[in-house]
Order: sequence, then C-alpha cells, then structure tokens
Amino acid sequence: MTEVEEITQLLDRCTDEQCREILQHIRRRVPIHAIEEKLNTQAEVILEAIDRAPDLTLRGVRGIIAEAAFAVEVAGNLEDWRDVTPTGELPFDLLLEDALGQVRVQVKMQRRVGGRPMMAREASKLLSPDMFVVETQRTRGGIDRVTGEDTRPYRFGDFDVLAVSMHPSTNDWNSFMYTVGDWLLPRTNNSRLLMKFQPVSPISNEDWTSDFLTCVSWLRSGIVKRIRV
Repeated sequence: MTEVEEITQLLDRCTDEQCREILQHIRRRVPIHAIEEKLNTQAEVILEAIDRAPDLTLRGVRGIIAEAAFAVEVAGNLEDWRDVTPTGELPFDLLLEDALGQVRVQVKMQRRVGGRPMMAREASKLLSPDMFVVETQRTRGGIDRVTGEDTRPYRFGDFDVLAVSMHPSTNDWNSFMYTVGDWLLPRTNNSRLLMKFQPVSPISNEDWTSDFLTCVSWLRSGIVKRIRV
C-alpha cells in the first residue's frame, strides 16, 4: 500500500469535522486555483465575495461559468479541434478550429426571471409558450463612434454558432442547446440585427440540438432558414 492509499483510507474513516480541519491544514500549502495568487487572496474569500454580490453581478458570474463550462467540458473534449481564440473585445466567446476550418461560438445563458427559467411567451406574445428563451445582446451597451448605432445588439455574421447554457432548467452546467447563428430571428425594425429574445427548444429538433458537432454540420451544410418561433 502506498502512502497516498494509506492516507486515503484514514480520511475515509474521518468525520466531516475532522476532514474540514485536515482540509484547512492542506490549504496552507496547496492553492485551489491560480486566481488565488493573481488576486492575492484565498478561494474562500473569492467565493464569499460572489455570494455577497447583487443579482446583476451574479448574472454576469453565471454567464462566465457557462462560458468556462463550454470551453472545458465541451470544446475541451472534442477530438481533432483546437481553441484558437484571440485576445481582445470580440463578438464571440470562442474560436474553435478543425481540419475543415474555424467556427465562432457565442455562449449565452438561458434567461431566468424570479429565480426560475423564463418562458419564450413571457418575452413576446408571438413566441411559443412551450419554449425557453435566451437574450442575444451584449450585457453592456454603447454607441459606435463612426455610425452612431447602438453596439449592444448582435449582428448577423458576428458568430457562427449560438451555445445556450440550459443550467437554469436542468441544473447541469454541461447542458447546452445549439443552433446556427444565421438561423436566429431578426429584429422587426432592422433585419441586420438579432432579435433581443430568441426562443430555445428544451429538446433537440430540426432547429436546436444538444450536440455541438451536429450544429457544426448544420452550419457547414449552408442551409438557409429561420428557427421556429
């Protein structure tokens, strides 16, 4: 029996309180994440700060978690794909590449309201009561210095695939629904812009899929269509 195996067996016999004491001892030597050194504080303090944050801040944190979950659990497990995302302010979150080319992915959270998943009909009476909804615009707005246009809306062509984290309805950070960016619904007053709220199917169909590579095949097929409302 190795020392690690022996220690593991001893830990298995410890109470929860004893395990917490041991963890505190280990934490003096082993950081949980590199961000502790970056921010010069412990992970516990960072988590406490997040827990104290207002709802608007937590919405942003959830969005970041969704993006990280996609990058690690989905993109990170794709065979023969590379993450080649450049730095800077971009209209997409990840740039993935395989032998056939690049795919720009925008990750968004399924919208919540009152602590529960928001239904599409609540966003617009024109949308299905059986669909969920995602907000497809930037968190912060601004004005383009050249055109004078609002920079908060996304434009068709800004990204190739929309990945919607379904955590609010599934409680699973690895649960996503995907569709082709150009299939999304346009705004009625400007067909170049994406409609603010898009209906999201809770199950796979001809518009939405829970499999990223299936969505990539849709994208590369060149099919021109719109998702159903």
